[in-house]
Amino acid sequence: MHAIEIQNLTKKFRIYADQGQSLKEKLLSKKRRKYEERTVLDGISLTVEPGEAIGLVGKNGSGKSTLLKLMSRILYPDGGSVKLNGRVSSLIELGAGFHPDMTGRENIFTNASIFGLTHKEIEARLDEIIEFSEMQEFIDNPVRTYSSGMYMRLAFSVAIHVGADILLIDEILAVGDAAFQAKCFERLMEIKAAGTTIVIVSHSMAQLERICDRTVWIDGGKLRMEGAPNEVHPAYLDFMGQRRQLSAPVKAAEQTEKAETPARWTDICLLNEQGERITQFRTGDTVTLQMTYEADPEQAEAALIGLALYRADKALCYGTNTQRERMQPLKLKARGTVRCTFSPMNLIAGTYWFDVGLRRMDMFAYDYAAQAVRFTVYNTIDETGVARLAHQWQTDTD
Repeated sequence: MHAIEIQNLTKKFRIYADQGQSLKEKLLSKKRRKYEERTVLDGISLTVEPGEAIGLVGKNGSGKSTLLKLMSRILYPDGGSVKLNGRVSSLIELGAGFHPDMTGRENIFTNASIFGLTHKEIEARLDEIIEFSEMQEFIDNPVRTYSSGMYMRLAFSVAIHVGADILLIDEILAVGDAAFQAKCFERLMEIKAAGTTIVIVSHSMAQLERICDRTVWIDGGKLRMEGAPNEVHPAYLDFMGQRRQLSAPVKAAEQTEKAETPARWTDICLLNEQGERITQFRTGDTVTLQMTYEADPEQAEAALIGLALYRADKALCYGTNTQRERMQPLKLKARGTVRCTFSPMNLIAGTYWFDVGLRRMDMFAYDYAAQAVRFTVYNTIDETGVARLAHQWQTDTD
């Protein structure tokens, strides 16, 4: 028997052009009764085995969260069927089922009862729920006084202590401090080992690769690909990288062309070891930043090239230029290509970009490409920081 069985699932939503606020407005205005019907899920079929952990990935608006809400019966399908065998616990919306004026302790009883626990069962697990949430100091305060991280701690602690056969999680683990996130994932691994079926929506490939046996990629409401995480994630990240790939070099060239610059970038990209263009790679891969320019050799003076590597939160990770590295000035030709190879590229999992500058030796800018190439790094190890440092572990077993 499957833990979850989904057959030809379809869900549509009505998007009203001008939705009235009162009954009178809705009755008097025909325009407010006009709507567009959008198909969010279109013929999804999926089975999940008992004890299996699967991850749902896809760009925002692809239907992942809607699918999870259909599994948890928050929403109901317009077509097809969803069958779940066993007790279901879900973490879909932060604080769902919590009453702001009730204390954390009171909300534990209310929330756990929604999941099907009796009062006696909740009392037996109460101390363990509070201890895991680390909310002892605030447990008798109204939850309206809680921060989002405190909400998450309590909600997660309740959800994992109800003894569910199926656990549904929607990106909620992105809330909270790093230490508690790590604690949550350790507990999820224990729950998985105990035979609980887990379905989790996340944009963190590293997290999914740690816990999931299978990844399901949803695109435009349809199941685009499913399989082992190390098969689906590269294809998904490459697709997302191509969508996000910015045309900054072209824009920069258009802007500097008006100033009649004697040199400009024409193409900037990342290459793998086979010389193929890429927008995603694993930590430790060899990666080449390839920069192509065109110039007027009679007007362009010798130049230098500068690189700045930024993380998605705009933190500067690394910066250098050819002058600082004591390289000879670049004598510009009519057309030329410069490559900078990183072997290995030991960035940890995340999204990054390169800014690339082409300058005279006096630092006057011929061309500057902001966010010239954007890329994603993924890895099975959930590290923190910016880069993986070479290291070895040793333990004294005597």
